[in-house]
Amino acid sequence: MPRPFGGSASYRAVLALPHAPGLFAAAMLARLSYGVLSLPLLLSLRQATGSYAVAGTATGLFGLAVALLAPLRGRLVDRRPGSLMLLASGYAMLLALIAGTGVVGAAPWVAVILAIAAGTVPPPVGPLMRTLWGVLAADEAQRQAALSLDTAAESTVFALGPVLGGALIVMGSPPVALAACAALVLLGFAAFAAALRRSSVRLPGGAAEAASEQQSRWNPLRVRGFAALLVVACCTGCTLAVEELAAIAAWGAGATGALMALVSVGGVLGGLLYGKRQWRAAPGRRLAALAAAGTACFALPALVPAVPAAALALLLGGACIDTQLITSYLLVDGLVPAGSRTEAGSWLNSAFNLGVAAGAGCAGVLVDRAGAGAGFLAAALVAGGAAVAAVLVAYDLGRAPAPGGPAPAARGPVHPAVTDGTSGRDHGDLADAEILERSGNC
Repeated sequence: MPRPFGGSASYRAVLALPHAPGLFAAAMLARLSYGVLSLPLLLSLRQATGSYAVAGTATGLFGLAVALLAPLRGRLVDRRPGSLMLLASGYAMLLALIAGTGVVGAAPWVAVILAIAAGTVPPPVGPLMRTLWGVLAADEAQRQAALSLDTAAESTVFALGPVLGGALIVMGSPPVALAACAALVLLGFAAFAAALRRSSVRLPGGAAEAASEQQSRWNPLRVRGFAALLVVACCTGCTLAVEELAAIAAWGAGATGALMALVSVGGVLGGLLYGKRQWRAAPGRRLAALAAAGTACFALPALVPAVPAAALALLLGGACIDTQLITSYLLVDGLVPAGSRTEAGSWLNSAFNLGVAAGAGCAGVLVDRAGAGAGFLAAALVAGGAAVAAVLVAYDLGRAPAPGGPAPAARGPVHPAVTDGTSGRDHGDLADAEILERSGNC
């Protein structure tokens, strides 16, 4: 189990780590292609078929494929490093095809098949970058600061991405905006691959250290506490979706848009403050405390159904959500063997996204039948479920260490190894096999 550390780390020190600025900037560019996507994809499918119903169905199935297959894509990148650019190329090609159907038109079944196919291949970037932070950081304090910075930056990208997507549609058309997304996929992942090649990062426990096959290919779902961690992520995503629909029913779309923006603001500010602070409690206990605090935040609109109360709840709730995610990423790095961390991070992303989808579907029925108050109450209860699961995570961590070896807190600093021309190592196709062999978004 990860141990508390004795000091905090600055974000300047994190960005001064060898190769960190290039990898971080390239990963953010790759993430931007995901942040921009939602409106161009939906409206291109609508333009192709002439139906919002078909476009909505196709977009929903796209999201379902993204979420369900994310762990398999993470595992693929764990096992086959060169697959990252292959996935990016296939994903960009399918987005370009959908953009083309928006220009020439397409039968509904063609649009749906293309959307599902595109959802099967988005390459992981968030889980991979978080694995790389675990390698670049010299100690657990730097690792926490790095993951906090990464999460805050990712939240910013996904908050601003739809604005950029809308601007591209206004300046051109939905297919033009979607084609720009496809180009951004290729540009972002090519930059990420180039940064990986230049860094020549060698993860601990690679082939040179003769790691066992069992450890390097451990299934994250078999790790003690990991299943409960997925429940935390799923309940958190569900809470957010239910809260949003309840707010729309109570105060309308305009007020809800401003309220939900506070979730992003709170998440960014809370994540950055969290990363700089020295914590005495172990991550498992911190997760339980943060989930309990989140439950209190989301209970407030149920008790005081007024816009000011909801604004305060969502601002603080956003901080709780992002810090829960950061703590979950820390736990993944400590619990899961290095060869499965991208897959494990993808499982977390999938659990959160599936929770959002389930929450949206169930909340719509609940609010229609019982009103906004029932929606706010349901959000608080689901947040309470996340808190219970977080307590189980802390309990499981206290019972036994993670399989696959000691936690990273027990390791010494690990720095990137830069090969030279006399080493005999081939940098290889994407980033040297060992860069991703034991590391593992969308």
